[in-house]
Amino acid sequence: MQTSEKPQTTPAPPERSVKEELKKKNPSLVLGLRAVRTGPVLILVLLCIVLFAATPDFLTAGNIANIGIQTSVVAILALGQFLVILTQGIDLSVGSVLSLASVVGAGLFVHAGIGEFAILAMLLVGMLVGFVNGFVLTRWRIPHPFIVTLGTLNVAGGAALLLSNGSAILGSPAIASFLGTGRLLGIPVPVIFTIVLATLAWLFTNRIQAGRWLYALGGNPEGAKRAGIPVKNLLTMAYVLSGLFAACAAIVLVGRTYSGYPIAGLGLELDSIAAVIIGGTSFFGGRGTVGNVIVGALILGVLRNGLNLLNVSSFWQQVAIGVILVVAVGIDVLRSDIEKKIRTAEAKALAS
Repeated sequence: MQTSEKPQTTPAPPERSVKEELKKKNPSLVLGLRAVRTGPVLILVLLCIVLFAATPDFLTAGNIANIGIQTSVVAILALGQFLVILTQGIDLSVGSVLSLASVVGAGLFVHAGIGEFAILAMLLVGMLVGFVNGFVLTRWRIPHPFIVTLGTLNVAGGAALLLSNGSAILGSPAIASFLGTGRLLGIPVPVIFTIVLATLAWLFTNRIQAGRWLYALGGNPEGAKRAGIPVKNLLTMAYVLSGLFAACAAIVLVGRTYSGYPIAGLGLELDSIAAVIIGGTSFFGGRGTVGNVIVGALILGVLRNGLNLLNVSSFWQQVAIGVILVVAVGIDVLRSDIEKKIRTAEAKALAS
């Protein structure tokens, strides 16, 4: 009786974890990358510790709520700016969009007596300017979004001044007042609204295909085109969403100040960019997280609040923010260098 013998196969060598090998051979690289990636959170924690040591008023419940309220507008603007910067773009118009939307909303409420439609009109204004940015950039083949958004910055800012005759329009729809000054279970509604918008942005960039495409487009534009990603439509969508977030920030600001002011957003475009970059998003596109964008906005808010408590001049506050921004860009470059070295080491480990 013949027995069928199974062909003997030599057992495969145990797989080596490339990452574990790197940890053994180049621990400094791995630890350096980990430290750089957690840099924004570390900066925020250290900043809070220093300010608490400097002034006991910093960590009071009232002041923490105040920081959340003050940070909400910049954080919402930064969420939209984040989507654009992911694509290697920039949106300089968000501050002027906020101003224009606030004037439109307050004006419709005061002069036409309509509340809900005023909110809808504010959102439509933001989306319209965003659509113009994306359409002109992609269809007219403008070489860089800086040029387009600089133009719409001036157009939207000028329109806000024209519609308001250069003065504030006093009034706020009930919904805006609630979103700007209300409280739920003791928590400021602007903070809750910011968290809701951040959650939606996270879901979009992590669970929706179009959101994940933003990373692909920013990381490798040519590769994204070859992969069949609709680049023009995707870029237009990013700028429309940026305008929409700017309009949401305008709603909060109108409710908080009970007015639509034509220069309310002056300089906020720079704050939104600073929050995104300080939060660790790469200015070169393709890398960043929603959570760190909020951390970046909090760093700005905590720094300003703490320096105000210490009676530090606003001029020095601008200097401090500028220094942090430059350091953040330097950290981004350092992270890119470390990641390149790690990829090279991984390639060598796989080849050996």
